[in-house]
Amino acid sequence: MKKALLSAVLSALCVTLVSPLSYASSKVSSENAVKAPVEMNAVITSEQLPLYSKIFDDQRDPFKDAVAAIELAKKTDRNVLLKIGGNWCSWCKKMDAFLTENPDIYQSLHSEFVLLKINVSDSNENTEFMNGLPPVLGYPHMYVSTSAGKMVLSKDTGEFLNSGEYSREHWITFIDQWKADSTKNL
Repeated sequence: MKKALLSAVLSALCVTLVSPLSYASSKVSSENAVKAPVEMNAVITSEQLPLYSKIFDDQRDPFKDAVAAIELAKKTDRNVLLKIGGNWCSWCKKMDAFLTENPDIYQSLHSEFVLLKINVSDSNENTEFMNGLPPVLGYPHMYVSTSAGKMVLSKDTGEFLNSGEYSREHWITFIDQWKADSTKNL
């Protein structure tokens, strides 16, 4: 049943979901809400991001978080960037450090995407959720979904590397190529 819900979340508008789990009809909790509107030129701080954008948490429900992320993406005219990984993942930590060390890219990423971190770990593989997605080749792995829930990209993050380090150029190109304005006709 959750696999069907995931499929619906990623391929149809959230408002049309019908499920006994009633995720779509539930209100987005305050922990998932952006505390201030995201404006294109506004500085985005970590405090403004929903919890699902900040941490990999093996206790979070990825189905509820996906619904909340898509709802937020609709309201703010952004795509959803799903980042699959975990606290155990050294490359996930390196990616987070890269974004922290490159505030212009961090700002651009959060201005153009709603980031949804999905935990995959020994303590919780989120198997039902992950079974609804294309295969992951390594971690971190990313997917881009439109605000309508249409999956438009499965991305091996190794492609962001240049000489073993995350590349500013690759990140800037990715953000520009996969932001909502660039994927409207896909």
